[in-house]
Amino acid sequence: MQLLLRRQDPVPSAFQLLRTSSAESRMVCGDVVAVWEVALSDGIYRIEFAHGTTTGKRVVYVNGTEVLRKDWMFKLVGKETFTLGRADTKATINIEAISGFTYEYSLNVDGKSLQKFIDNRAKTTKTWVVQVDGTDYRVVLEKDTMDVWCNGQKMDTTGEFVDDGTETHFLVGEHDCCIKAMSCGKKKNGIVHCLLLDGEKVPAPTQ
Repeated sequence: MQLLLRRQDPVPSAFQLLRTSSAESRMVCGDVVAVWEVALSDGIYRIEFAHGTTTGKRVVYVNGTEVLRKDWMFKLVGKETFTLGRADTKATINIEAISGFTYEYSLNVDGKSLQKFIDNRAKTTKTWVVQVDGTDYRVVLEKDTMDVWCNGQKMDTTGEFVDDGTETHFLVGEHDCCIKAMSCGKKKNGIVHCLLLDGEKVPAPTQ
């Protein structure tokens, strides 16, 4: 029996939309019918949704931990809402019937479709992954507040104005880090942010 999977949004490792029949749902990882990955400032969250279309069971797992469970639901369609991360970002799974016993699952984050949420974060945040002393660190800058997060922790920072922009300083281990913000000279591109580790520029991953 074939499982129908449709990618709605071009995001690596994130199943944006999954359709499954009631018979198929029992075959997929113990009723897990949809999986998404959501990148927030304090980390990347893997969401798994289990839907028992015979019993109406609904279970939500975040990074492998059960955060919501309803064992008996007479209504097989509807919504389930929970929160993600330290900022308690609101997330909602939508369950819709397509035809017969086929269902469609989609995820909204912070009141937006997952793709719109991802697009918005691409504009308002900047992310780098850097290896320091053999350990990978994920550094996230929130451009609107200039808050800096590193591997899920909000960093203590100091900021200063320099001739060509601003610098935000913090420590990763025993190493000096600096996020430099400067104008690129083109109105369309606005402010450019770069990360320096011990004075060396760290390349930003492709969004």
